[in-house]
Amino acid sequence: MNATKTRLAGKTIVVTGAAGGIGAAIVGRLEHAGAEVIALDRTSTAAPPVRGFDVTDAQQWRTLADGHAGPIHGLVNCAGITRRARLQEVTPADMTDTYAVNVLAPLLAIQTLSPLMPVGASIVNIGSIAALTAHYPVAYTTSKWAVRGLTHTAALALGESGIRVNIVHPGFIDTPMTASAPDAFRSASIGETALGRAGSVADVAGTVEFLLSDDAAYITGSEITVDGGATSHGGVKSISDALRTATTASSITKESA
Repeated sequence: MNATKTRLAGKTIVVTGAAGGIGAAIVGRLEHAGAEVIALDRTSTAAPPVRGFDVTDAQQWRTLADGHAGPIHGLVNCAGITRRARLQEVTPADMTDTYAVNVLAPLLAIQTLSPLMPVGASIVNIGSIAALTAHYPVAYTTSKWAVRGLTHTAALALGESGIRVNIVHPGFIDTPMTASAPDAFRSASIGETALGRAGSVADVAGTVEFLLSDDAAYITGSEITVDGGATSHGGVKSISDALRTATTASSITKESA
């Protein structure tokens, strides 16, 4: 999945959450592959150029669509927020805020931009491995499960127009968002990752580039994990590690007896 300067040449692609983390890496990757990127984020920046944009505002999406001349070949819904409250502590505001950015915004983007998309266009939603398992932050987890449903519904609805819709589920990726989590969260997450390390934003960006390209022309309604194997074992890694430690300790005890 190495980026080339021609893979996405001639394509115009909208990316939300573009000012930092995974979103910024995606923008850089797509531009390197030859795409013209319309980078959107709630915070505008000059370098790289990112337009200040509220992804939850339907009128701003309409204004963007009305003011764009030509087709939109791709959309990456990367903007996202988290609320880490657990089941008994989560508030209505936690739920509504998280769903507005993580679920409503991708829906608005798809509704508004898909009429501008030609046959062969591609939409990529950024999910999370929290969308595949039980995870303690209830607002974030349920919102990412909802994005899975949106992805499959949109793939079904837009398939007859030749528009593909897929979702990428990052695991523990080193970003400003994960940097704000407790150290115990990082170490435990990496402990459950088969490859034994955190992922990089480049790992996710490369997968997104592939899905936006013609190399993925017959892939739609698919879910791709970029998680170092964290979801492949269903939580068994910690059990396996514990048993291995116990077995080693038992062996040492027997040998020294």
